[in-house]
Amino acid sequence: MDWEFEQDWHRCKKWYDELFQMNTDVDAILFLIGVQELGKGYQEFSKDQKMDLVHIAVCTVLEPYGYYTFLGEDEDGWPHFKRIKKLPFLKPEEQDRLMKDAIINYTSKAQQSGGSFHSQ
Repeated sequence: MDWEFEQDWHRCKKWYDELFQMNTDVDAILFLIGVQELGKGYQEFSKDQKMDLVHIAVCTVLEPYGYYTFLGEDEDGWPHFKRIKKLPFLKPEEQDRLMKDAIINYTSKAQQSGGSFHSQ
C-alpha cells in the first residue's frame, strides 16, 4: 500500500466530508464534482441526470490523463466530452486507485487556484 497516496486520499475525502457535512465516498465525490462542473448549483436531478453528472465528473477528472477532451456545452449548458483513448483494462482496485488519484489531482488544483466549490 502506498502510504503517501492513502494520506492524500484521506485529506481529500475529509475536505469533502467537512465541506458538505456528510460521509462521502468516490461515487458521492464524483457526483459533487459533476454538479460543480455543470455550474448551476445544487438542484433536484433525475436519476438519468445524476448519472450524467457522474459521467461529467469522470470525464473532467480523467481529462488531464489524456482520456477525454472537452467539446463544449449544449444549449442547456451541459458539458460534453469526447473520448480520446480507451481506458486500459483495470482490476477493480486499480480502477479505484485511478479514480481516487484523479479526484485528488482535481481537488488539489481547484484548491490551489482559489476556485470555490459550492456546498449549497
